Amino acid sequence: MAKERFEFTTGLKKKLYLVAIIGFVLLLVSAIFPGGGHEAATGDHEGTEQHDAGASDDHETNASEDHSGGDSDAHGGMVSDESGEGHEAGAADNGGWLKRLGVNLWINNVYFVGLGLIGIFFFTLQYASQAGWSTYLLRVPLAMGSWLPYAFVLMIATFFIFGHDIFHWTHSDLYNKFLPNGDLNTHFDALIAGKSSYFFLPLEGGSFPVFFVLRMTLFFGAWYFLFKKIKSLAMAEDELGGDSYWFKMRKFSAIFLVVFAVTSSIAAWDWIMSIDVHWFSTMFGWYVFASWWVTGLAFITLVTILLKEAGYLSQVTANHLHDLGKFIFAFSIFWTYIWFSQFLLIYYANIPEESVYFVERLLSDKYAPFFFINLIMNFLFPLLTFMTRDAKRLNVFLKIVCIVVLAGHWIDFYLMVTPGTMGENGAFGLTEIGLFLVFGVAFVFVTLSALSKSALVAKNHPMYEEAKHHHI
Repeated sequence: MAKERFEFTTGLKKKLYLVAIIGFVLLLVSAIFPGGGHEAATGDHEGTEQHDAGASDDHETNASEDHSGGDSDAHGGMVSDESGEGHEAGAADNGGWLKRLGVNLWINNVYFVGLGLIGIFFFTLQYASQAGWSTYLLRVPLAMGSWLPYAFVLMIATFFIFGHDIFHWTHSDLYNKFLPNGDLNTHFDALIAGKSSYFFLPLEGGSFPVFFVLRMTLFFGAWYFLFKKIKSLAMAEDELGGDSYWFKMRKFSAIFLVVFAVTSSIAAWDWIMSIDVHWFSTMFGWYVFASWWVTGLAFITLVTILLKEAGYLSQVTANHLHDLGKFIFAFSIFWTYIWFSQFLLIYYANIPEESVYFVERLLSDKYAPFFFINLIMNFLFPLLTFMTRDAKRLNVFLKIVCIVVLAGHWIDFYLMVTPGTMGENGAFGLTEIGLFLVFGVAFVFVTLSALSKSALVAKNHPMYEEAKHHHI
């Protein structure tokens, strides 16, 4: 007989603490020896910074001269700012370890916020679609939503501490055409100034980004309010039974799905696309959602398998896992479809202010390897591994693919954020690995803690019997 309640044992907590300690040690080593191994990418540009800046200016100014009258480059003048006023925190030290830490904090914030949201999205999608097969699994994604309040604090703190390094549009001198003494402001950017209302309303451009912070706060508030409401209904259903709570959860699930559809796209524009402030894609909201979605599916599947192997969820059969495997297989292809559609349209049109986004990633010695690793890990590997029916029903294949997908889509977010913030000073090494481990442990710890506070299976779910007899 399976255990009805997950026990978050001391032994398991110690293992998580050990992984977190390893992550902190890697961070400490990377801070003390920033020039070792792959970390050298952030420390070997002092002699070539002027050359890189000039090359970037030539390329990027051509890409955006129609937008800004030649006064800024296609990346918001980030390179010229470094050689002039030193806007980028670390122009003097080539970005610096602290700036790199801030960038990685932002990458992990966005990545794990997505995991928490997808947990709620998966849960609400099952209720809105009246799905019965997933009844035994629903507590796992619901627990993932408990990360949201921690994510909000971390994201707000990261923005206020490192926002000036991550988002070029926060630099105040981009918004005034003339200096106080009447001279022409060489850092003025007409395109960014035209977007000032989107970030700073009701204040002037270059002041405090009220509208940006307000959107972030409202999004997290709406997500967490609906999560708490849905969770309270789920707990009440466990205690009291009946179908009235199921109907109420259907209603709130539909509300969450509508709210999520709008807010997740805007969050993708705010938190990632505005980093490359001169670049835009009408498909970007879908792209970020697809990356979040398949990552969340991989996490739900991996935790479900590990729980089952630990003696829990005996009701979960190969049929349920097969469905999860099919989801990962299908939406890995969906992510690739969105990726390829976005890439192909930009490649075919070859408009400089659009193509610069992929030029920076595909033609850079720093990022080109990850550009192809991204496609291999997130498309080719799950496609080839999950092509057969048996592979989607065997725990060993499911676990391997889930781990690869979780790591692969972190690299996807790394490619979305790092080139626009670190430029050619970007790197991949102990800093990235260490911080990912720390965030990963924190997310898993919060999820498992929430999972241990209620029954693992919703016994009073109206479709409990349908899940019991699920067969494909």
